[in-house]
Amino acid sequence: MRVAFFLLIGKMAGAIKEIAVAHRYGVSDIVDAYQFTLTMANWLPVTMVGAFSIVLIPALVKARYAGQHERSRFIRELQGWIVVLGVLLSIATYFFWPQVLQYTGGNLSAQTKQASLELIHAFAPAVLLTLIIGVCTSRLRAHERHINNLLDSIPALMILAAILVTPGNVSVYPLLWGTLLGYLIQAVWLSALARKADGGNWGWPKPGLQSPQWPMLLNAAGIMLVGQVAMSFVGPLDQMAAASLGSNANATLGYATRLLSLLIGIGAASVGRAALPVLADVQSRGNPAQARSMALKWSALMLMMGTAAVLFGWFLAPWLVKLLFENGAFTAEDTLKVASVLRWGLLQLPFYFGVLILVQLMASQNRYKLMAIIAIGNFSLKACMNVILAPIMGAEGIMLATSLMYLLSYLCYFFAVLKYGATKKTSSA
Repeated sequence: MRVAFFLLIGKMAGAIKEIAVAHRYGVSDIVDAYQFTLTMANWLPVTMVGAFSIVLIPALVKARYAGQHERSRFIRELQGWIVVLGVLLSIATYFFWPQVLQYTGGNLSAQTKQASLELIHAFAPAVLLTLIIGVCTSRLRAHERHINNLLDSIPALMILAAILVTPGNVSVYPLLWGTLLGYLIQAVWLSALARKADGGNWGWPKPGLQSPQWPMLLNAAGIMLVGQVAMSFVGPLDQMAAASLGSNANATLGYATRLLSLLIGIGAASVGRAALPVLADVQSRGNPAQARSMALKWSALMLMMGTAAVLFGWFLAPWLVKLLFENGAFTAEDTLKVASVLRWGLLQLPFYFGVLILVQLMASQNRYKLMAIIAIGNFSLKACMNVILAPIMGAEGIMLATSLMYLLSYLCYFFAVLKYGATKKTSSA
């Protein structure tokens, strides 16, 4: 409930920001560039954060019961490696971005590519900030503190503020400065909260591998990173597919995707984010049957909630898009395009909602190899469906491919949980 409350406030801030962006820029080359640069430049750090957070939270939960000296050393070493890695990735992102844009930009216009080259001045340093934010978020979630969900709205609020203080400015700079300031404020704030949650000042970051937590953590993270790379590449894959469709397809897909993220964030993400530390704690106390029962019940409930969301959302999609976006540079024709894409994207909700809790259960059981295999299978299906459906259906086909991917993901995790539970019961008998 706390997570849902914080997410609701954060998503409301995001929605207001999207309204301001739509009013100022509409479906344009600038929004194409922003969506493309955001997705492609953030892909690797977001992938790493996703992989490490899944394996890091159970490790941090266990570290709570270790001595203060061991916890301090582990956190300092972890932060040290994150800073080193983040700086290197930020520099690489900045210098190699022209090549990335050239080989993945597809049919993006010259104006869109030029805007992307300017936006990378914000998104390159945001790579380091994203990694810092991810680790601080994991530290807070390990203590079952979810204020980070509220602070996720800071970049959106900064973009909104940048738009409001620059009336009539349709260049990339309100988006650029708003993004950079938002990530910076969020990183500093979360660092202070994480330090307080862990019991005070742990000293300066210092790279090292002396903590006994590292061997198991690195082994699990390596396995998890394989699957996370596959699943997280779905975003860049969609951007490249949309870029091949021609002008403004990225912007149309981006508006629909961000509306979907509002629906996902308020409901499913709140349960998913809250579940892992709880399930990890239940597992660590030696109650795997209880954890499995909790996960299956919540998964069924979330599946039903997702189905209801599809039924309501299908009929309300045009009204919702019109209410939020149709103003200023965003026209009635744009509303119809975005609503059509949104409807096909809604089909993923039942399976996305249902699989989230099952993913957390498998993570709490340290079954990372199986999770990586499922992720690779999901990505393979998504890549094939994009190639088949995007040329036929356009941006709607990209969304349908995502829905089919989450259907496969749900089926794989559901049967894996059933089989693993049955195996445990048989061996114990």
